[in-house]
Amino acid sequence: MNEKPEQLVEDEFKTETFDKKPDDSGVQLKDFVAYMQSHDYIYLPAGDFWPAARVNARIPPVSPPGKKKTVKASTWLAKNAPVEQMTWAPGLPQLVRDRLVSDGGWVKRTGVTVLNLYRPPRPPPGDPAKAEPWVEHIRQIYPDEADHIIKWLAHRVQRPQEKINHGLVLGGVPGIGKDTMLEPVKHAVGAWNFKEASPKQALGRFNGFIKSVVLRISEAKDMGEFDRFTYYDHMKTLLAAPPDVLRVDEKNLREHDVFNVTGLIMTTNHRTDGVYLPPDDRRHFVAWSEAKQADFTSEYWNERWRWYESGGFGHVAAYLQTLDISDFDPKAPPRKTEAFWAIVNANQSSEDAELADALDQLGHYTGRGERLKAVTLDMIIVNATEGLAEWLRDRKNRRATPHRLERCGYIPVRNTDAGDGLFKVGGRRQTVYGRDDLSIRDRLDAAAGLIREMGRQKAGWSA
Repeated sequence: MNEKPEQLVEDEFKTETFDKKPDDSGVQLKDFVAYMQSHDYIYLPAGDFWPAARVNARIPPVSPPGKKKTVKASTWLAKNAPVEQMTWAPGLPQLVRDRLVSDGGWVKRTGVTVLNLYRPPRPPPGDPAKAEPWVEHIRQIYPDEADHIIKWLAHRVQRPQEKINHGLVLGGVPGIGKDTMLEPVKHAVGAWNFKEASPKQALGRFNGFIKSVVLRISEAKDMGEFDRFTYYDHMKTLLAAPPDVLRVDEKNLREHDVFNVTGLIMTTNHRTDGVYLPPDDRRHFVAWSEAKQADFTSEYWNERWRWYESGGFGHVAAYLQTLDISDFDPKAPPRKTEAFWAIVNANQSSEDAELADALDQLGHYTGRGERLKAVTLDMIIVNATEGLAEWLRDRKNRRATPHRLERCGYIPVRNTDAGDGLFKVGGRRQTVYGRDDLSIRDRLDAAAGLIREMGRQKAGWSA
């Protein structure tokens, strides 16, 4: 049976190393393991992959106990220090023994080893009582949202192995210190656990950035209507769990499973043409700052950075590590702020209202007094205004149409008897949309009933 990663405690794992001598100097045989899914060797202190030739060039041949002949270092490692898998799992030891990652969780398997690529942070020493300059800075730019933001960040430091089921959207004009606010957090979680990506990179194939405690997507801004919808849908898996395990695809590395614990922060300078959010979103906490660049002098920034570099990084790390977050629920949906509703309203176009009117009119036109259980685009176009009908007919808008219909309460119904999922309505293949308040079975029944009615009418609906 699969086990959730948070159900496992470190005591369940054997954590012995290949050489227990407390010697951290140079490059030694004990610093490597052999990755059995390829011909590579992993340098444990850095997590880098080395080919056999480089390992043998750096490490002298090994003399196995009781044998006169020596063997190459790579040969010895393949036999004596193998790992069957690799993953990235905060809170667990570097070598996880007698376990494999399978089907979205841990399974027991005696005699195997999984290499955990996660490296814990090493924050500088600090005094939590001296972190006030950083706390004041957050309260200055996000006075109404500061408490939630700080506890969200403290959770990332204290419980990196636990998923927060919502991300932060931090907005405001340039030059007010959004990046300055997050810099100490990078030190607190470990710079190697704090990753950066652009919206374009987030939508790309290679996704090594998901091996992170904090992932910052910088400057989320208008990417075109379809790309904003695509970005929103794509980021759902990173914003909440399940899925508990994600597949990582990195250049020049074999794909592998990692645990979905990253905390997503999106920063933007655009209040209304940045990210897309629907009214029922439960995955984003939105904070928008009314601060202006003129509110901060050059001396203010110089003083903040002098404080950071003279011990402030450590003070903030200590503060986040010790802050009481017992009332912070990482699985609860966040509060919907005024900034959240501003983004939602900005995404409500005139087409949405006209589409809702056309759906209402369609229900009344058929004499049923309520919205139909299933519709097609052709049916909507017949009852739409001239402008909306033209918009729906335009092929370049077809990708955005399902999102607009979803906001009006209709989602695509898949024909399980057809390979392309479409229904044959009025003599041609079409998508049928069903009301989202119905069950899957009821939507399928409604689609079948619509097709039968179209068949009886023969002429059907045409646009």
